[in-house]
Amino acid sequence: MKAVILAAGKGTRMQPLTLEKPKPLLEVLGKPILVHVLECLPPEIKEIIIVVGYMGDQIKTHLGDDFGGRKIHYVEQKELNGHIPALKLARQYLRPGEKFLILPADDIRGKDDLTRLVSHPLAVGVHEVEHPERFGIVVPSAKGTIADIEEKPKEPKSNLAATMAYVLNDSIFDYQEKMHGDGEYYLPPVIKQMARDKDIFIERETGWIPIGYPEDLKKAEAVLKDNAAGAK
Repeated sequence: MKAVILAAGKGTRMQPLTLEKPKPLLEVLGKPILVHVLECLPPEIKEIIIVVGYMGDQIKTHLGDDFGGRKIHYVEQKELNGHIPALKLARQYLRPGEKFLILPADDIRGKDDLTRLVSHPLAVGVHEVEHPERFGIVVPSAKGTIADIEEKPKEPKSNLAATMAYVLNDSIFDYQEKMHGDGEYYLPPVIKQMARDKDIFIERETGWIPIGYPEDLKKAEAVLKDNAAGAK
């Protein structure tokens, strides 16, 4: 099984920290966020595909072509136009019918969460949130699969926010993508189409640590320290 890591974005919300360094290389507890992500990959993952773009050479130099015995392939997203074009670039390294894991390079994960996620043929990671109207929300069916996906709903039908962790296969490329108003092609609308035809299981992520703004780096450090103390 392979993991596709999305690491092309400019990280504009993290400025000025990202003016000289890509967001995935910003450090939490003395270690780049991207390294935290790679260290959480479950043993089922044998190869890694990293989609780079903004300051991608820094990522290539830092990681090289191997991480923990797993080969790394790089593809370059020259036009930063969303998730779907990024996946299409990675497709050259994916076998027909093979499931693969998708993760953003700039959120920290729990290894146990990802292990459960990859146990499904198709899956989405979710996290319970207090303000679902601020997120892309996954509505579960009675059997624990996606019934619907709503983007920042005014009247949310659930409090399960999509964390941008997915297990998919190449059938995702059979669905029609639609350009968002900002000129990008996002994954959730395509997942919503796919969920009408296939069972995409919902897996709760308790170890998800989103990092969107500079102050989130300190918050992430505090959470990781608490987790480490609790594990002793």
